[in-house]
Amino acid sequence: MTTPIGPDFIALQVRNLAKSAQFYKEVFGFEAAAQSPQHAIVLKTAPIPLALREPIRALPESGSLGVGMVLWIACNDADALHDLIIKRGGAILSPPADSPFGRFFVASDPDGYAITFHTASS
Repeated sequence: MTTPIGPDFIALQVRNLAKSAQFYKEVFGFEAAAQSPQHAIVLKTAPIPLALREPIRALPESGSLGVGMVLWIACNDADALHDLIIKRGGAILSPPADSPFGRFFVASDPDGYAITFHTASS
């Protein structure tokens, strides 16, 4: 019998790929991978690749995307990244706080995805 192993690639469908890619690079601080498939931008993330992509099927024209989905992204210092995202004009949905998974905060992207950034475990 075959069973699922676990996440291996994550792609967020976005309404405007160029706008989202620019936001993820300039506000969140991600870097684009050297190569990306057509209709997508793969970001340099580890251990699981994260991509932004044009929709596979039509998305709602308004409202937040990803409601009900929680995506945690590890970073070196959640407090410092929080301050940098604010400085760059990003929207914070939840201020830095402590959790069983370490220091974290939640920010919003242009499509309303709530992205949780947390300080990576040593």
